[in-house]
Amino acid sequence: MNFALILFVLLVVTGLIWLLDHFWLKKGRPKGAKDPWWVEYGASFFPVILAVFLLRSFLVEPFKIPSGSMIPTLQIGDFILVNKYTYGIRLPVLNKKVIEIGKPQRGDVMVFRYPENPSLDYIKRVVGLPGDRIVYQNKRLTINGQEVPAVKIGDYLNSERLYYTPRFKETLGTVEHEILIEPEAPSFISQASDFPFRDKCHYNTSGVSCEVPPGHYFMMGDNRDNSQDSRYWGFVPDENIVGKAFFIWFNFGDLKRIGSFR
Repeated sequence: MNFALILFVLLVVTGLIWLLDHFWLKKGRPKGAKDPWWVEYGASFFPVILAVFLLRSFLVEPFKIPSGSMIPTLQIGDFILVNKYTYGIRLPVLNKKVIEIGKPQRGDVMVFRYPENPSLDYIKRVVGLPGDRIVYQNKRLTINGQEVPAVKIGDYLNSERLYYTPRFKETLGTVEHEILIEPEAPSFISQASDFPFRDKCHYNTSGVSCEVPPGHYFMMGDNRDNSQDSRYWGFVPDENIVGKAFFIWFNFGDLKRIGSFR
């Protein structure tokens, strides 16, 4: 469901009602007469819908984490805020960038429209920038020939499956974050789709290596062996970017998580 489009349609409808009433209909009603219900509701909702539309389109947008692909950074059920202007001002609904402000950096946690179905929003971490050479072999990440530092810091208890997964601290650019790697999981990538620029990636039994094309990004989940990401469905084009995740504002199951992400 395209919520942005629905909100835009509601904005147009209520805005037209407000304009019609303000400049035409109100003048034809007897003094002191009650407004018709459709005018009353339309005119009342218009400023509220306008404020929500502007806030959601240009400043911040709320999202809920639906899967465990970003564990341990983000948990299922986290409600997060996404900065909509960090990577540039985009036209609502069309998602066309009109003002360049900044670009995604390695380590950013980014929300984007899933390339294979743009009606779905995904969240992953930016690993590869345009022109980067990304190699993920035997569960080790290398960028442009340099292995990305990852130090084991303990184990993570999966409360749903009741087993421990090795936890590592990884450094991407200036960003330190935690990742999970399951030693028993296979290293090879199975069932990679036939995505655009598929010829830029090479698969073998140890993993995958890709050259990120211009205007695209290579995304990976922090829960490395439980994440469907760029290793499987390819690169994220710039026009699919929604914004940068930066804050957990609620979690019904664990109030301590509020504000724990930045």
